[in-house]
Amino acid sequence: MIKKLLKSVREYKTASLLAPILVVGEVIVEVIVPILMANLIDYGITKSNMTYICETGAIIVVLCLLSLTLGALAGKYAAKAAAGFAKNLRHDMYYNVQKFSFSNIDKFSTSSLITRMTTDVTNVQNSYMMIVRTAFRSPAMIIFSMVMAFRINAKVSMVFLSMIPILAAGFLFIFSKAHPIFKKVFKTYDELNNVVEENLHGIRVVKAFVREDHENEKFGKISGDLYDLFLKAEKLVIMNMPLMQIVIYSSMLLMSWISSKYIVASHNDPALGMTTGQFTGMFTYLMQMMMNLMMLSMIFMMLVISRSSMERIAEVLSEEPNLKNGDSPITQIKDGSIKFENVSFSYNGSDKYCLSDVDIDIKSGETVGVIGGTGSSKSTIVQLIPRLYDATKGKVLVGGVDVRDYDIETLRNEVAMVLQKNVLFSGTIKDNLRWGDENASDEDIKRVCKLAQADSFIEKFPDKYDTYIEQGGTNVSGGQKQRLCIARALLKKPKILILDDSTSAVDTRTDSLIRKAFAEEIPDTTKIIIAQRVASVENADKIIVMDGGKINAVGTHKQLLQNNDIYKEVYYSQVKGGENDE
Repeated sequence: MIKKLLKSVREYKTASLLAPILVVGEVIVEVIVPILMANLIDYGITKSNMTYICETGAIIVVLCLLSLTLGALAGKYAAKAAAGFAKNLRHDMYYNVQKFSFSNIDKFSTSSLITRMTTDVTNVQNSYMMIVRTAFRSPAMIIFSMVMAFRINAKVSMVFLSMIPILAAGFLFIFSKAHPIFKKVFKTYDELNNVVEENLHGIRVVKAFVREDHENEKFGKISGDLYDLFLKAEKLVIMNMPLMQIVIYSSMLLMSWISSKYIVASHNDPALGMTTGQFTGMFTYLMQMMMNLMMLSMIFMMLVISRSSMERIAEVLSEEPNLKNGDSPITQIKDGSIKFENVSFSYNGSDKYCLSDVDIDIKSGETVGVIGGTGSSKSTIVQLIPRLYDATKGKVLVGGVDVRDYDIETLRNEVAMVLQKNVLFSGTIKDNLRWGDENASDEDIKRVCKLAQADSFIEKFPDKYDTYIEQGGTNVSGGQKQRLCIARALLKKPKILILDDSTSAVDTRTDSLIRKAFAEEIPDTTKIIIAQRVASVENADKIIVMDGGKINAVGTHKQLLQNNDIYKEVYYSQVKGGENDE
């Protein structure tokens, strides 16, 4: 996991190395100051030697300024390294998500990915900054201070060593209990973000059904759960502070008691005792060791919190796209013919197949309708064509070649798909349409909009094609959004065009005009239209009737009306409903 995360340091390696080097320099300077202070007391103040006092005092001031400079530079480089590391982590996670297939995406919820790229990365950033600075400073300070303390008086210095086992036992206890709780905390964060995202996305529905109280209650519950988990974790983490204080004050008392005996003994035999200056130095070194032990404990606690974040980030970085190009992918598609050969499919390797024994043969340029009840796997079957998923069994061929043998980008550029859930991005209408072809001219854009029957409403906007679309397309109607998405797909000039229930929000007249434009303007493009309305597919060259993940029948409108009960039931229910409306 650590190795995977450290790959994101990259161009910030220099800053990551400079920070600890400067910190160690700062520590060396700080460790020299107490021994100089001890000498200042013993050889300057005690003996009233002003020359020694001035010289030593000047050296101490210079060393303090040097320490301040080294510390400031170390802080600068530590902040740069941590911020850069966090930037690269977000970059690497985001880019890896872009490579995911649909089955990879299915493993992570949207809210979970957002939490990982924000809260989790921030936790790791804070930990990294503490590691490259404090995690080097504190051990170095403890080691150097201990060496200097032992030089002064080894027996008194043993006080500190005796406290280490107590601290180690306390830290291990806190870590073992707190880490599992923090893992639950971040999962609860995901749930909280999911509730917020769902509420904001569907705020109009919430208000239409007057469900604000219900949503408040749902948010309150998950927020309360998060509070309880954090409280439980913090109760463990705050044990670190009293533990450190007990150790620090115990060490101070023991050292003062033992040192006082040596100071008294020095009056009888200076060789066996301790001077006032040495006691001051010992006390300073003890405080340095204890303060840096406290800093180490803070790093320890930060690592306890961020370990769960690191694991969650590593999960995203380690997720390998399960759809990849072969060794020698084909980069040219001959035509838009499609063939399913005994295809079965299940999600995430489940034993339950969504599609079973599907055989289809579609010629290039044909218009094919797909109809069936909810859950009949209409959407699933077309998602296998551009390799959004791979068939579990059997083969899907496009242009006579197994889709797994194509370069994925080539295949998807030749298969334009308008999904059930129409998505527009913030930006102008032109910006959204150029997703289909970033180099498309204004004339190309207008042409496809006329084909998709979108030109008529765009021209009514004050800014026409430069009209700004809000995030998610909230400032256009459902039917307008669908027509813009169809135009965007047409701009790709694909060999295969798939409309997955993409005209459900437009009126029947507009639907008819769209189909007519397709027939006249893109006759060589293979068109697959998934629809709930029979009227949307009745003029297709063939219609596939899906039922329970299997093909129930294939035929023209007239053939299915004569021979297929499912199609007849759908058709007559819609016709009868239309008559009642009249």
